[in-house]
This record gives sequence, structure tokens and C-alpha cells, in this order.
Amino acid sequence: MAWIAEHTPGPRIVVGLEGTRSYGIGLARALDSAGLAVVEVECPRRRQRRRGKSDPIDARLAALEVLRMDDIRKPLPRSDGDREAIRILLGARCDLTVARTAQINRLRALLLTGDDDDRLLARLTMSEGNLGLIARRRGHCGESTEAKVRRVEARRLALAIRDSARVLADNKRQLAELVEAFAPGLQNRLGVGPVSGGQLIVSWSHHGRCRHEAAFAALAGVSPVPASSGRTHRHRLNRGGDRHLNRALHDVVLTRWRMCPRTHAYIAAGRARGKSDAEIRRALKRYTARELFRALNASVAH
Repeated sequence: MAWIAEHTPGPRIVVGLEGTRSYGIGLARALDSAGLAVVEVECPRRRQRRRGKSDPIDARLAALEVLRMDDIRKPLPRSDGDREAIRILLGARCDLTVARTAQINRLRALLLTGDDDDRLLARLTMSEGNLGLIARRRGHCGESTEAKVRRVEARRLALAIRDSARVLADNKRQLAELVEAFAPGLQNRLGVGPVSGGQLIVSWSHHGRCRHEAAFAALAGVSPVPASSGRTHRHRLNRGGDRHLNRALHDVVLTRWRMCPRTHAYIAAGRARGKSDAEIRRALKRYTARELFRALNASVAH
């Protein structure tokens, strides 16, 4: 801060900063508190590294990138507060889901190597009731050491899976409350729940991050990529963008694919034109991105 005040006098100072949501977050907050404009710049690409790497070189590249931006396109750092709380909950939910899936797979594999009763339990859905059944099993007279160890380990895994389900339910409840507070009415839209709504908020972040709905679609990786040849006019899958946001839109579209009459009519019309289901889904994701971008802009206070 002292260096900036000494070397860059002027009425308006713009600071280009990398990693505003990781290692640079402390500096970004300090600069913002001091009233300085902070914009997010990308890390230098490999071809830009050919002249070497040092703090002065990186600082110059960041400054040049800021100078090349127009005022409208300058990306602001993502917002803190409720958005950051939602991001933390989504990250925790991802870890919890992965861990719970691994525990379920481990329990099934363990039961499949047991006796007939164990193998029968392995085929069941790991519901609350069935997990309780596994956890309540007792040993019997003459039980071998192997069977006893398997039973105890199966009980431990069943209890862990059940606890994980409760933690995930609490996580979802917290997400629902935060999403409703941040973007009132967003979860009322068909297919948008606490998890998908939370991811939409985290990726959208704040007013001005995406200039318009087309930029939001590009961020989500649902903007059309031409793949035409001759008389064939098609668009291929866009594999870029924020894949977490893309998955959230995919989940919304899948729900509407099953339950929305308007979506059913669009699917029928697309099939009549010779479109494949994959192409129809891509188009629906693009339309859904436009709808939800406008909903976020309208529901979130400036």
C-alpha cells in the first residue's frame, strides 16, 4: 500500500491482481478497503513466460493486461459474504459425497466376501433402514475371527454412512437458506434446488462479472460451437468454461426434461426436425443459462 501511494500518484488507481480467491485474497481485501479498484487478471500463459519469470516481469504483464481492458470488461474479484459461505458449503458437500460413495463401495465389497446373509445385504439399497439392519447385527456362538472382524467393520461403515447422510442433509438445509437469502425466488424455478442454485450463485458471483447472458453462457460452457460441414449444419459440445456451472445447468435441464410440459413440447419439435437428444439438451442448456442469468440479475440486490 505504501509503495502504491509513493509510486503511483493519481486520482484513480486500478490494481491488476492474480488469485483473488486464493493466495491473493488478503491483498485484494486490503486494497478494496483502501478504496482502490481491483480487477482480476489471468496467470501469464506459457508463451508469455519465454522471457523469464520474476516479480517485476509478472507485475508488468498484469499491468499490461489491465491496460488492454476497456472499463466495461474489467472483471471484478468475486464477492465475499453469503456467496463465499455458499462456496464453502458446496466444497464441503463435494468432499462429503465422495467420501460417502467410497464408504458405500467399501461396505458392499466387504459384504460380498462374506457368507450368504452378507451377500444378500450387499445387494440391498443402502437406505437408512438397511444400514440400521447392518449396524444392529450381532455375533453368534462359534463365530470365526474373520466373520467377527467383518461384522464389526461392516457396522462401523454402516454407522459412518448414516452419519454422512445426516451431515449432507444439514449441508443441504444450510444451502437452501443461504440461496434463498442471496437470490430470493431462485429455487422456485423448476429444477433449481439448493445445490444447483448455490453453484449458479457462486459462478455468477455478482452484478457485472458477466456483462450479458452470452458471456454467462460462455462461462458455463454452453455457448454453441459450430461443427458444420457441407450441407450439414451442427454444433458440437463445448468442453470449456466452468464445469461445475455446466453440471448445475445439466441437472436443471434433466429435471425439466422429465417434468416440464414446455420442455416436452420443445423436445418433440426438435426430434421432428431431426435433432438428436444430445443436441436438444445442449440447446436447452443454452436457453436455461439465459433464463437463470436474467433471474439472478433481477433477484440479487446491487
